[in-house]
Parts: sequence; C-alpha cells; structure tokens
Amino acid sequence: FITAKHNGEPVGVMQIQLGPTGNAIETAAALRERMDQLAAYFPAGVSYAVPYDSSLFVESSISKVTQTLLEAVGLVFLVMLLFLQNIRYTLIPTLVVPVALMGTVAVLYAIGFSINALTMFAMVMAIGILVDDAIMVVENVERLIATEHLSPRDATIKAMGQITGAVIGITVVLVSVFVPMALFGGAVGAIYRQFSVTMVVAMLFSAFLALSLTPALCASLLKPQAVEHGDNKRGLFGLFNRLFNRTARGYDRAVNRVTRRSLRMLGLYAGLVLVVAFLFVRLPTGFLPSEDQGLMFNIMLLPPGASANRSEALGDRATEYFLAQDEVAHVVTLTGFSVFGAAQNVVHSFVALNPWDERVGPEHSADAVVRRAAAEFSTWNEALAIPLNLPPILELGNASGFSLRLLDRAGQGHAALAAARDQLLAMGSQSPVLASLRSEGLPDAPQLTLVVDREKASALGVGFDAINDVLSTALASAYVNDFPRYGRMSKVIVQAEPRQSAQAQDLLDLFVTNGAGDVVPFSAFATTRWSQGPVQLVRFNGYPAIRIAGDAAPGYSTGEAMAELERMAGQLPAGFDIDWTGQSREERLSESQAPWLFAFSMLSVFLCLAALYESWSVPFAVMLSVPLGIIGSLLAATSFGMSNDVYFKVGLIAIIGLSAKNAILIVEFAQSMQAQGRGLRDAIREACRIRFRPILMTSAAFICGVLPLALASGAGAASQQAIGIGVVGGMLSATALAIFFVPTFFMVVRSWFPYRPRLPAAGQRDAS
Repeated sequence: FITAKHNGEPVGVMQIQLGPTGNAIETAAALRERMDQLAAYFPAGVSYAVPYDSSLFVESSISKVTQTLLEAVGLVFLVMLLFLQNIRYTLIPTLVVPVALMGTVAVLYAIGFSINALTMFAMVMAIGILVDDAIMVVENVERLIATEHLSPRDATIKAMGQITGAVIGITVVLVSVFVPMALFGGAVGAIYRQFSVTMVVAMLFSAFLALSLTPALCASLLKPQAVEHGDNKRGLFGLFNRLFNRTARGYDRAVNRVTRRSLRMLGLYAGLVLVVAFLFVRLPTGFLPSEDQGLMFNIMLLPPGASANRSEALGDRATEYFLAQDEVAHVVTLTGFSVFGAAQNVVHSFVALNPWDERVGPEHSADAVVRRAAAEFSTWNEALAIPLNLPPILELGNASGFSLRLLDRAGQGHAALAAARDQLLAMGSQSPVLASLRSEGLPDAPQLTLVVDREKASALGVGFDAINDVLSTALASAYVNDFPRYGRMSKVIVQAEPRQSAQAQDLLDLFVTNGAGDVVPFSAFATTRWSQGPVQLVRFNGYPAIRIAGDAAPGYSTGEAMAELERMAGQLPAGFDIDWTGQSREERLSESQAPWLFAFSMLSVFLCLAALYESWSVPFAVMLSVPLGIIGSLLAATSFGMSNDVYFKVGLIAIIGLSAKNAILIVEFAQSMQAQGRGLRDAIREACRIRFRPILMTSAAFICGVLPLALASGAGAASQQAIGIGVVGGMLSATALAIFFVPTFFMVVRSWFPYRPRLPAAGQRDAS
C-alpha cells in the first residue's frame, strides 16, 4: 500500500513520461493547458500542482545556451573589429553567421533532429568556425587593397584565386574530423551524432558562403580606399597596431631561427608528445558531468518489519527538514515505494528545487543540498537515509555516480551472495576513492512461514484452494460484487481489520470451511515459524545478482572509482563477479570506442590532405601539429579538475581539426610560394608573414566564441564547461605552438621530400 504527500498534505500522484519522439517543452505546455481546463471540474477544495517539470531544465538550458550563443557572436564581432578596424570589413563575416545558422537549423529540421542542448552546444562551437572562412577571404581582400592598391572587385577576384584552395582544404579537414563521430552507436553515439551532424552542416554552409556570399559582399560593400594597420593610428587601434606589428616582426625573426634549428625543434616536439601521453594516461575518466537538474531524491530505509505508520511519520519529518531549506520548493513523499523496491519500510522523497536564477553559487546547487541532507540524516537513528542527485541521463540509472551488479556466477546461493556483498561494501568503506557505496535494494527481512500439515488438512476435508482464499482475503482483500449508491456503482471489498492480522497467532485463529460445510480453525492443521529471507530477488543476464551503486570521493572521477571497484572485486571469493550497468556501462563503452574514434578521425584527415595536396609527405607537416593542440586541452582539463568524459572527447575531436586548420593556412601558402619559384626557407618565411595575422584573428575569434561555454553558469553549466574549457585550452596551445612548429615541420618534410613542379601533360608539351 503506497501513500503520497505533497509538502506534507495527502495527494494523488501522477507521473507522465515523454515519448521517444515527443518534444519536452511542447508536451509540458499542452499538459498544463489541459490540467487548467480539467481544474474547472474539480470538487471544492481540490486543486493540482506540478512539483517537478523536467522541461524547465531543458528550457532553461537552451535559454542559457542561446545567451551563450549571442555572447559568442558579440565577442567574435569585437575581435574582428579589433583586427580589421573597419566596420564594413567586420560586418561581412558577421552577416555570414545568421545565414549559416539558419541553414543549419533548416537541415537539422529536415533530417528529424531537434533543437536541444547538444545541438546548441555544437552551434556555439561552430560560431568561431563559421566566421573563419569569411575572415580569411575578407582579410586577404583587405591585404591586397592595402598593399597592391586594387579596387575591391579586382582585389576580391585575386584574393579568391589565392584563398579558395585553403578554404576548401580547411573545410574538408574539419568535416572529415567530425564525420566518424556520427558512425558510433549506443547512447554515446547518439551524443556524438548530435555534435557531428550539426558541426558538419554548419561548416559546409560556412565554406559555401565563403566562396559565394562573402566575395559578393566584399566586391559590393567595400570602398576603393587604402586600408592601413600602421603605427600612426591613434587610440586603441593604434596601440593594437603598434603591438601587433612589433610582434609580427619578432615572429618573422623567430621563424628564421627555428627553421635553421630543425633538429632542436624536433627534439622539443618529441618532449611535448611525451607530455601529451603522460597527461592523457593520468587524466581521470568519466562519462558525463553531474548536472543540477533542479531535482534530487531522498530514499529512507527503515529496519525490516517497520510499520507503514512509522515510515510515514519519518517521511513527514524529512519533509519538514527539506522545506526548511532555502533551495527547496516542493517535496513529494511516497511511503511504501522507492526505486530500490516496494515495501512498507521504505520512503522515497522527490525534492524539487527553486529555479536556478534563485540559487546562484555552488553552495546552493543540488549537490550542495544533497551533501547537507546526508550530513543531517546521518544523525538520525531511525533509518538509513540516502540523498541522491539525478543522473545526467535519466534513463541510464537512478542517480549520479556509478552502478553495478554483483553476480553469483557459480550458483552458491543467496546467503553466499549476501556475504560477498557485505565483503565488497566493507572494502569500499575503507577506500579513499569511493563514497556512498551502497546496496540498492531492500534488506533481508523476517518472514513468517505457515506450515500446513497436508494429512491433517485432508483428514478434516480442507482443500488448499479454500486455505488460499481465506489467507488472501484476510491479509489482502477480495472483490465480491457491485452495488448502487447515490447514483453510482460502488464495489464491495472484503478484508480483515489490521488488528486481526498483526500477530502470528492471528493466522492460526482464522477459520476455513471444509467440504462438509463445517468451520475448521487453522490451528487444527497448521503451525507457524519465523525465518530471515530476501524481500526481492534480482537477476542480471540470467545470474542471481545484487544491485550496488555509489559515488566517487571528492577529487576522484567515476572512472577511478570503477577501477577501484574492479580491483576489489578481484578479492572476492571464487564464483563472484561484477558487471556494470546504466551509465557506468556506457562509460566503459565510450572508453573502448575512444581510441577508434581518434584513429578514424586522424586517418580521415590524413587521407583528405593527401588527396588535396596530391602528396603523401606534405600531410605529415599538417598532422604533426595535432599534439600541439591536444596538450593544451589536457593541461586545461587537469588544471580545472575535469575528467576525460564524452564532452571532453568531443572537444578533442574539434581540436584535431582546428590544429590542422592553422597548419593548413601556412602550408598552403608555402606550397604556393614554392610553385612560384621561391626557395624553401624564403617560401616558409613569406607564408608565415602573410598568414600570421589571419591565424591570430581566426584563432582569437574562435577562442572568444567558445569562451562563454567555458565560463557558463546556471542550468547545464557543467556540460558547457566540460566542452568549453578543453577547447579553449587546446586552441590556445595550438595557436601559440603551431606558428613556430609548423614551419619546422614543413621545412623537414620538404628537405626529405623535395618539391618537384608538376610537368605538363604530353599533349600540352607537344602543343607548346
């Protein structure tokens, strides 16, 4: 029997689950509208309340990401204005952003995707990439107007001849990086697919607009005037120009030095690769960051056999505690039900928190409420209380942290399995890596066994069907018939009074009718005995199992906690094993898929570059730049205590493509200079000099576009930070290191595999 209360008042509870193809926000709005219509027909004194609405988290998360999107566009605009120093030049890349985003949204709608937090994250990341192609075109047009004094139209035509190959190359590389992500299955594959499709579509629109709309805008909007970024300007732009020109001259001298010290640079690069490997191994693993979704659970387990009245009273006391907390808005308490199982000695409270803008700061987060509740309930002796935060994906478990099953693979019985559970919990309580290790199930409870003497019952003419009917009616209830009452049909239910089934002797005082119609007491043919036994039986993949869950201790990740549990499971008696379930199983799958994901992405980039440059050697100069970005992501994640989770892996994939992008900008121009007859070192220096400014501009624009993700707060902040921090760190290192190492890589590759101009075809030679 389950009772429910809302903020201490009796209620009827209805839970509504969203369908696989449903829209959370639209469904919630439709339900509220329908309930408002039905409320007009409620009896006097009856009303309804919505203690928890999961669509509020979705709506708030999307609102926050939309705000982040606008902040990213604003920051990117300011960066471009600082570099281009002309409102017309700055508007052209800015106009590309809404056009590309609208095209991306249209494609997502056409293929059945929705606007959710994941696709919005991808759009925020895409902001910096969307303007990259347009920036390269505008910057090259601006350079030609300033240096060669061409008209905007002529400068645009010449600029497109120089930059088209780089735009296509960068787009092909970035698309090839993200395409393998869409090919993975499972829950992790669904997350990857959201990012992959959104990023690929956005980048294809960006390239298309850079080769069509951007040149048209350049030729029509720009004025035929000299563009200058010299030291003679005043104000902020003049200060920036002087600083930048001084830095550019220093960079030119540095490139000259590093290309003459290739072996030293390669030695330093080898050291950086070792650091990357060390950081990657040391970075703790995880699945998804724990989010504040505006709801927490509290499960209370009273001693076996505790009455429902006692459980309900304790639930009321817990409700009073939660309502006294500033962060709590609603408390729905169910007595007799929990995610651990249904029994009269369990209480499950759903604690809905106030909106996120009313709970600013980590001390008011869901995790903080959980910690305070755990400290408070640890002083209560009446029950074991387990406050829990929601899992990142509700369908993959009951709470955040990890979940597993302890399996009896050898069929040693329930008692041996319970002993193995106790051994594992005891070892876990001594481990500094684990916290809140618990058995997610109902403990063994006293059981009353009614022993029927078959021979006596047969001699007295009592059948087993009659015995079962009496027990069912006395201990539960029995439906008899219907009768009219006040114009409605009511049911006749027969059941015993609670006081008539409270003691073991009460069973023996029951009477049953035998075949002759005589009344026979149970005591004439039955006895009772007490024993201890399981309340619920759990199986996992066909094996008897016990559900176990917990959290990583502060300072540790779920990956480290899972490794610790696997170590402890090896110390259990033979025949017992553990297996992961829920989000822990997905975490293990994501770890096994990650090497293949990175390998496919790297291979895809290499093959695309080989086709683009028609060379097997030149792509190495680009691919060697990838660790230069990864080291920054790893350092950022380590510094901020992050784990190598799914979102961080998405950021690493993006860094692979962006690191290659900066290298392509240098390599493409260096090859072009060599084709014009320049020497190797001169070609490298000239390419670095010309591309230094666009590299810094596009990198700064991308970093500023992603920065709002790294600094996010409120609903969905943990996921945004998990992506943003790693990407910002990776892009900083990719930019700062690549401008020095890529010239070295190209110098070494061209020294080993010299440039050979392509000979004309036979027909062309004969004609000439």
